Amino acid sequence: MRSAVVIADTTAPADVHGVHGAAGTTQWTCLARRAGLAGDWEAVEWARIPAGGVSGEHLHTRTREVYVLLAGEGEVTLDGRPHTVRAGDAVLTAVGTRHGLRNTGTGPLDWLVIELPADLRDDLRSDPTAAAPVGSTVVRDLRRTGPLDPSAVIGGPLRLLRHVELATGERDFLLADGVEHTVFVLGGTGRAGTADIRVPLRPGTAFTLPLGTDLHLAAGPGGLVYLHAEVVPTSGGRR
Repeated sequence: MRSAVVIADTTAPADVHGVHGAAGTTQWTCLARRAGLAGDWEAVEWARIPAGGVSGEHLHTRTREVYVLLAGEGEVTLDGRPHTVRAGDAVLTAVGTRHGLRNTGTGPLDWLVIELPADLRDDLRSDPTAAAPVGSTVVRDLRRTGPLDPSAVIGGPLRLLRHVELATGERDFLLADGVEHTVFVLGGTGRAGTADIRVPLRPGTAFTLPLGTDLHLAAGPGGLVYLHAEVVPTSGGRR
């Protein structure tokens, strides 16, 4: 049986109160879970906190996590050290790191979360004798940084994070052959398609591609902008 592409969006988020012990309300939605995926994705999520809001500081004891700031500006703490962040930045958090996020701007702070279980068996490095990469960092503006390999910092199977801009009429093709993909639309319009579906694209639309699936993307008038991440499945996988 052919695996199903997971399609989700941010149009109907839940209100979550007291995230990680902080006062206030966070808007949140889950875009994909590990079920049906071969890679050790924990989840792909979208979150928003209002001006002055906080996602409480907490210790990562079992997962690695990547934040990609989508809108607004704020301050992230990594093991007690503050870092100013804004739309376009990525925060890579290794297991054993304590982090939190505060909105310091005048509007909402939105971010994408890619979370993966931390297990030494998941460090699929080409050199298994090399020391495991351990650390956390802020990557400034993915648009300028170019394609990023998060495993070089935090280990694990997340091997690609990139910001993609397609001009009007330009196309991209993703094939989940040996890797699984997540795409999150940041701006513009277009259409996405598989063998079975055609979906209009708008900001907040997300696709997750299990092994054996593919996706065509085409930019509409004004172009299309999206984030793209790839995970290398573990040998056992999660199906």
